[in-house]
Amino acid sequence: MSERIGRTERLELDDAWLRAFDATVLASSAEGIVLDRSAFYPGGGGQPPDHGVLLWGGVQTRIAGARKGDDLELIPVEGDPVPPPGTSVQAEVEDERRTALMRTHTALHLLSGVVFRDFGALVTGGSMEPLTARMDFDLAELPPDFKDRVAAACAAEVAADRAIRVEVLPRAEAFAIPDIIRTATNLLPPDLEVVRIVDIVGLDVQADGGTHVASTRAVGGLEVVKVENKGKGFRRLRVRITDA
Repeated sequence: MSERIGRTERLELDDAWLRAFDATVLASSAEGIVLDRSAFYPGGGGQPPDHGVLLWGGVQTRIAGARKGDDLELIPVEGDPVPPPGTSVQAEVEDERRTALMRTHTALHLLSGVVFRDFGALVTGGSMEPLTARMDFDLAELPPDFKDRVAAACAAEVAADRAIRVEVLPRAEAFAIPDIIRTATNLLPPDLEVVRIVDIVGLDVQADGGTHVASTRAVGGLEVVKVENKGKGFRRLRVRITDA
């Protein structure tokens, strides 16, 4: 059974490459539109929400974002017409933005897997935009060749073309996986009954709710742009995703 937010069935978690779908409007206003089914990622885990359009009755409604609440709400561009409840719409997620965010999100999992494996450091924070991101680590000692070692290891993992698998497990089964939480603070709600797992096979297994590409090679290039010292052992890595 697909995951839901309120009344909305989430299609993007079952098929991260889905860009076009049909849906019915359940509720709408200038502040938000609720569909019965949606492939728009609503944001979370550092991944920003999708953009796109709704087409209905010869009219276009541009979607500037999405958010989670009691329902999954699509945010229309200010001034655009809004389809009334009961309207059948054709929805399209902006492909270039979503694909760039998928590559970037997978790159951050690859980066955190490398830094955890090679330096034992946990993630303390991060953020991303399409093809650019930062990730913070709790790392007291910083080797002088840290940046070069991380860059070389990430390049090797991209070239290895590791498969990326997504599955949903009962909470107890998920937490039995060693190091399933790679952040310094466990951010999973205590009442969460099932956990979505993203596995870069042979490198990194994490609890995660975002969208990802199918293999590490699909990331393209991962350039470590800068390493910053943020104090008290916290290191910030800024990265850029490039075409291979």
